[in-house]
Amino acid sequence: MNLPDGPSRLRLDRAMDSLAVTFRGMTARSDETQCDCHWGSEEELALLKTPDVELDPDLLDRTWRAPDWTDHGAVLRRILPQFARALVGGLVEPLFGMDEVGLSFTRGHWQQWPAHQSAAVSEFLRAWWAHSLIEPDPAVPVYEVLALCAEASSVLGPWLGTWEALDHPVADRHLAEAAAHWEYDLLGDQLPWDTWHDADALRTELAGWLVRHAPARLRAQGAPEELLHRIRLIGLTGLARWEDPHWPGHRY
Repeated sequence: MNLPDGPSRLRLDRAMDSLAVTFRGMTARSDETQCDCHWGSEEELALLKTPDVELDPDLLDRTWRAPDWTDHGAVLRRILPQFARALVGGLVEPLFGMDEVGLSFTRGHWQQWPAHQSAAVSEFLRAWWAHSLIEPDPAVPVYEVLALCAEASSVLGPWLGTWEALDHPVADRHLAEAAAHWEYDLLGDQLPWDTWHDADALRTELAGWLVRHAPARLRAQGAPEELLHRIRLIGLTGLARWEDPHWPGHRY
């Protein structure tokens, strides 16, 4: 990935530098345990209890994925500087979607950490989101970064608000890509990613925002009329949706 120069790049670099400083010297708990059959070896576990040692990509992957740490927060703090760099570089590949990464943040209860630590995580997420919106070819699709940020923070509105306020042709192109990715699920009244939060509330908020905010920008992007009709249909309910001549005939 070639990150362009500019304020958003500088902000993201500073945010990752802040993570490195804030979480320098962090380790997993000395009594942390893990299954050597399914997770890894005692030697690998010992690395998590050793500060500032770079983990190989496979170990990093197994570590953020594991759902059963005694203290997930401590483990997440241990890996965060390296994990953030891997995320921005597109080197993290969940099985299904980046909402899985957001869930790992949620398990770590990062918003309850000391103020300077939670602030560093918050600024990283916000800086990465802001940069992704104007990066022409982001390593992680914008709709995936949104799912991660929503799951990590348990809210959707602030992330959508940043997108809405951004008058930028690249952000509008990403909106067209996201709308095309979301429309099938939203027409079935489903959130387009898995969540541990209130799926109905998140889906309602996303659908309402898309119906209100997207059409004008997508028309300016030359989006297909079919996509515009499907976004319009997302704003309808019941027979008004299903009997519309542009209903695509999905079976859910």
